[in-house]
Amino acid sequence: MPGCWGALLLACLSFTPSLLPRGGVLQGLIAGISGAIGYGLGVIAAVVWRAFADREARPAARRSWQILLVGAVVLFSVSFGLGQYWQHEIRRLMGVTDYSVLAAVACPFIAVLVFWLLLLTGRGLRRAYRWAARLLGRWVGDKAAKAVGWLVVAGLAWSVFSGLLLGGIVSAANEAFSLRDTETPEGVHQPTSSLRSGGPGSLVPWDSLGRQGRTFTGSGPTATEIGAFTHRTAQEPVRAYAGLDTADSAESRAERAVADLRRAGGFERANLLVMTTTGSGWVDPAAVDSFEYLGGGDAATVAMQYSYLPSWLSYLVDQSKAREAGRELFDAVYDVWSALPQDKRPRLFVAGESLGSFGGETAFSGEYDLRNRTAGTLFAGPPNFNTLFREFSDHREPGSPEIEPVYKEGRTVRFTDAPGAGISPQDQPWDGTRVLYLMHPSDPIVWWSPELALSEPDWIGEAPGSDVLDTLVWIPFVTFWQVTADLPFSTGVPDGHGHTYKAEYVDGWNAVMRPTGFTPQDLDRLKEIIQPRE
Repeated sequence: MPGCWGALLLACLSFTPSLLPRGGVLQGLIAGISGAIGYGLGVIAAVVWRAFADREARPAARRSWQILLVGAVVLFSVSFGLGQYWQHEIRRLMGVTDYSVLAAVACPFIAVLVFWLLLLTGRGLRRAYRWAARLLGRWVGDKAAKAVGWLVVAGLAWSVFSGLLLGGIVSAANEAFSLRDTETPEGVHQPTSSLRSGGPGSLVPWDSLGRQGRTFTGSGPTATEIGAFTHRTAQEPVRAYAGLDTADSAESRAERAVADLRRAGGFERANLLVMTTTGSGWVDPAAVDSFEYLGGGDAATVAMQYSYLPSWLSYLVDQSKAREAGRELFDAVYDVWSALPQDKRPRLFVAGESLGSFGGETAFSGEYDLRNRTAGTLFAGPPNFNTLFREFSDHREPGSPEIEPVYKEGRTVRFTDAPGAGISPQDQPWDGTRVLYLMHPSDPIVWWSPELALSEPDWIGEAPGSDVLDTLVWIPFVTFWQVTADLPFSTGVPDGHGHTYKAEYVDGWNAVMRPTGFTPQDLDRLKEIIQPRE
């Protein structure tokens, strides 16, 4: 009975809003998981209470079950109705029009199915524990047998989950995406320009670039397109890239990418960008295209791949590879760049999105290092575990919110979700190197953390951002699973929300690069080029 009330309470609370719109299937999954956690907590609470009361468990009265049934129907119906209203409000804030009535109707049934599967799994583990305790009881005392039995069963369950289940999923995904990496997207062709990796004279074979590398070097604005925007003579940008098949190690891939960058004349351009990719090697076209347009084509970009896995999965399992790739690539570029005469060096910029920002950060020790070794940095959607991001945010000035922190009066590092509307603190100077973080209040990549399960973060307790409902509250365990469920769908919302950063790159690079000769109207035109309106 206590377990059922706990399950009902947490399942109902799971309908409260989180960061992104949730469909019926996803809501059912979260409700089922939350219900199972609530059931476990209720059972544990009952066991503890009986221990203090010094009595055994007793069957619940028939009337108690009737009250539970009526309460379940009323509470679940009210929660379901409020949940539909809150999801409608979130979709309205973000301009999302997709809605499935069928999925909404299926939600309660999915919740019950998930709950029962988890409950059966838990009871199966309990039976295994009791069997292990009885077996061990032949040789040791009862209390020791129970304790060791729990440890054995918990250890075996974790080994099966992490070693066989999780490891098998990751291995299967890696195999599947490695095959996809051999494909070339429709419309992408091998470059005919020597300014691109994979093109004539390149040190990096076209076939070794991978799917995302071929997309990166086989696309992008031409000199003619850039000139049409700037109304000035423009150059064709340089793009260098190394895929996983280019070399066996991160260090070797970085050296090959930088060698090809040097061959193509990348160090002779006015602006040089070191771009750390996301997991699969993807480079957001909006980030690099904006950089090239605002640089008048007098720009070069270098990047390299470190994984086959898509961003949301590599976010969970490939952090060490991102760290290594970011450090190796920047160090390889910096070695060549720093050896050039000072008056011959291009302005050196760094950028990365999502896990790419995590990798990009690892080449630097802090604010001073970013300021001394780069001309500017632009990171978008930084994961919550980013070392420097956490340092800057955790040591923000008192009174500044976590969704837009102010670090040391914004002298070098600043944060915004809308760079075109002004970047705080606007009343303080921002001289020298500029480091800018783009992060939406509704981006689960930025705000997800294991600590959500048991502690309320500042960003929930403070005033919400422009695309987050003010009814968002922190609930132990529930909020963690809500935001976790938001992760795979973080890019499925319109630009300017969630983990979708497109037009913001124009204003972001304009603030970091400080190019001359562009009016606000020019920037609006560029946004239409980067992210055309539907």
